Amino acid sequence: MGGVMDERSARVLLSIWFESADTTVVARVRARGALDVVNRIVSGRRSVADKRGTAGRIAEITMDEAAARAQAVYDAATRIGARYVIPGDAEWPTQLDDLGDRAPLGLWVAGAGDLRLLALRSISVVGARSATSYGEGVARELGAHLAEQGWLTVSGGAFGIDAAAHRGSLIADGATACVLAGGVDVPYPRSHADLLARIRECGVLVSETPLGGAAMRHRFLTRNRIIAALSRATVMVEAALRSGSRTTAKEAAALRRVVMAFPGPVTSPMSAGCHALIRDQGAHLVTSPREVLAFVTGELLDIPAGDAPSLAWREQRVLDAVPVRRPAPLSSIAQLAGLGTREAMAGLGMLDALGYVERRGEGWVRSSAGDGGMLAG
Repeated sequence: MGGVMDERSARVLLSIWFESADTTVVARVRARGALDVVNRIVSGRRSVADKRGTAGRIAEITMDEAAARAQAVYDAATRIGARYVIPGDAEWPTQLDDLGDRAPLGLWVAGAGDLRLLALRSISVVGARSATSYGEGVARELGAHLAEQGWLTVSGGAFGIDAAAHRGSLIADGATACVLAGGVDVPYPRSHADLLARIRECGVLVSETPLGGAAMRHRFLTRNRIIAALSRATVMVEAALRSGSRTTAKEAAALRRVVMAFPGPVTSPMSAGCHALIRDQGAHLVTSPREVLAFVTGELLDIPAGDAPSLAWREQRVLDAVPVRRPAPLSSIAQLAGLGTREAMAGLGMLDALGYVERRGEGWVRSSAGDGGMLAG
């Protein structure tokens, strides 16, 4: 960088001076640009730092000194093979922009993979740290299946479900992304140093926390929004009622991402969070990795020959809303299915192609193949 202050360097400095997800700072950066915000802080014309107690740490600093500080950070990043990705870069995943003023100023990325390309087909897998053997087995199987189908598994590298999902992907020679609460150069937990090294070789380590930053409690909560935004869907495998992974599911739902959960034994407190997510927050109940992908893609499940066919959730809901005898108009079917007219029409088109419904006049009715509830469940 040659010690020159530019937009990228300014974002690096702001990420050091302010804690992540500071909406005031992000809003001003979105409005004026990071370079202008840094210049205003350094010149003392306007300090967004005062209320955070940050002003004292950057008082009397000059722009040349600020540029030198940014250059020192870049030099440290170069030594460990990390890069700083910001909005507008080819590697920036644009789905993160859905966070608005809660979007990260930038992301430190370390690894062989291209974050944006990997994230085009990505699903986050979250759950309890104190997972049972059942939960870890499901997570490993899910991570492996996603890898085999060319999907990226996104998780947080923690004990339990996170680690199992990462390992499942790696066993299947797939890519996986770990979104850390601390710096990408700070393995956390320390006992997962080897796992994180493998993730870096086959995928990417990601963090908005500056290099050397510790994995502090509040950073785990704020990084969950990145896990949710980075992925097309979030799956909770196993979690207690007070599990922090429910924050990720909540973030995903707020971003209108698909949210799913695996059920567990009704007697297991480690599945109570999943059951509550399904019962109270409308998460889709899934029982296999294939169902997870079916919900995300909207495609029919690939059922072996001889088995009763099963439909993806959209087609099943539309079929349930189609009458057996008297044709119903599209608007009525959409309302009964709880879908928009475009979604309902797409579902009807798929069902028509498969022979389960047919059009009669201005309405739709089940065909003989679609009658009798053979697709139920």
